[in-house]
Amino acid sequence: MTDLGHETSKTVAVVVAHPDDETLWVGGTILSQPSWRCFIITLCRASDSDRAPKFFQALERLGADGRMGDLDDGPEQTPLTENELQETILQLLPQKHFDLMISHNPAGEYTRHRRHEEIGRAVIRLWHAGKLSTNELWTFAYEDGRKRYLPRPVRTATVYTILPEEIWQKKYSIITETYGFEKNGFEAETTPRAEAFWRFTDSMNAHDWLANEVFQHESSDLV
Repeated sequence: MTDLGHETSKTVAVVVAHPDDETLWVGGTILSQPSWRCFIITLCRASDSDRAPKFFQALERLGADGRMGDLDDGPEQTPLTENELQETILQLLPQKHFDLMISHNPAGEYTRHRRHEEIGRAVIRLWHAGKLSTNELWTFAYEDGRKRYLPRPVRTATVYTILPEEIWQKKYSIITETYGFEKNGFEAETTPRAEAFWRFTDSMNAHDWLANEVFQHESSDLV
């Protein structure tokens, strides 16, 4: 378990697919670090008249700023091109360097959501190509046993933090009150009491890990 304590002020970019991802997977960590200057971008749902305003309400409760993109997020989940993903990320972020960047795992957080996977991969490739700069990158570390259970934080991840009850309650209230998800629904029941991340301080290591994650993920789909 990693005790982050209260870290000194740093610039933090959080890059996610959907409004609510920022709260589900990293909201407790953000709430625990009030000195962080967080900028959160979601690449989908800017034209969603229900979710878009709720996203900005969630940002206010998290003490963060942010912007929204409007990439396709239809039920068929048609693959997006790497160029479209990267250009959207670069357009939404207000700067190219952050002390810390946080995004999706390139294998996703559960089985399976293409947009999560695509965005996790795009962020690593942007860093490796030098189009984004960061001192460290954290990718979400959650898994669902290939649908055998709800998503759980990976206990062996580089960063694993059990949230104080007060912080978890604030996070849960954003999911159930701000976003309005039913308490017996997937989002509310998933809302993890611990948060976990794979941490990288070198883009080459992240890029090599990405290649291995993609290979293992695609190989498992063939089983």
